[in-house]
Amino acid sequence: MGTAESSPRVEAIERELHGLADPEVAGFLARFFKTGPGEYGEGDRFLGIRVPVLRKLARKHSSLELSGCRELLVSPFHEARLLALLILVRAYDRGDEETRDAICRLYLDHTAYVNNWDLVDTSAEHIVGRHLREGERGILYDLARSSSVWERRIAIMATFGYVKAGSFDETLRLADMLLLDPHDLIHKAVGWMLREVGKRDAAVAEAFLRPRYRRMPRTMLRYAIEKYPEALRQKYLRGEVEV
Repeated sequence: MGTAESSPRVEAIERELHGLADPEVAGFLARFFKTGPGEYGEGDRFLGIRVPVLRKLARKHSSLELSGCRELLVSPFHEARLLALLILVRAYDRGDEETRDAICRLYLDHTAYVNNWDLVDTSAEHIVGRHLREGERGILYDLARSSSVWERRIAIMATFGYVKAGSFDETLRLADMLLLDPHDLIHKAVGWMLREVGKRDAAVAEAFLRPRYRRMPRTMLRYAIEKYPEALRQKYLRGEVEV
C-alpha cells in the first residue's frame, strides 16, 4: 500500500456504498448495535449493508491506498469504517514489514473510529495482535488500562490469535486486569477468550477460573464456562466449585 490515495477513488467507493444502502436493514442494524441515547453505539449511522457484501467490496477494492483507507475509517457511516478495516486486514496479510508497520500505526492512531464490537472483533486479532506477536506487547496493557471500552476490547481480542496458537499467557494476564471491568462488552469478550482457552486446555482455564470465578461478573463467567459439562457448569453458577 502506498501513501497517496486520491480522494476521487474514495468518493467513488462511498457512492457505491450509498447505492447499496437499504433503509430497512439500516434500521435493524441501528437497533442491533445499540445506537440510541446512552447506549454503547450512540450516534452511529448505518447505511444498511450486510457483512458478506462488504467482504466482497473489500476484495474488489483491496488495492486501496493507505490514505484512502484512512478516509473511509473516519467516515460517519459504520459500513464504511468496517470496509476500511476489512481492506486493512487483507493488506496486512500480504504486506511487507514497512506496510504492516504503517497499517498498525494507522489502526492504533484511529481507535476512536474502531468503535463497535464488530469493528474490533473483525480487526484487532489480525492487525494489532498479529503485529505484536513477535514484538513488544506493552501496548496491549496500555489499551487494557484505557478509559475507552473499545480500546479495552481491542486489547483482549488482539490475543485471539495467540490462543489459537496455544499461547495463553497474554490472554490470561489481560483477563485478570479486566476481571472487574464495569462494561458488559468487556465481560463478554473476556469470557469468550477464556472459553477459547478452555477449549484448548481445560486445566489452564480451570486454574484461572477457580480462584476468581466468584468475583467475576456473571456474564463473563457464563461465557467462560459455556462449553463445560452441564454438571460442572451448574456448580460454577451456584458457587460450589472449590478454589
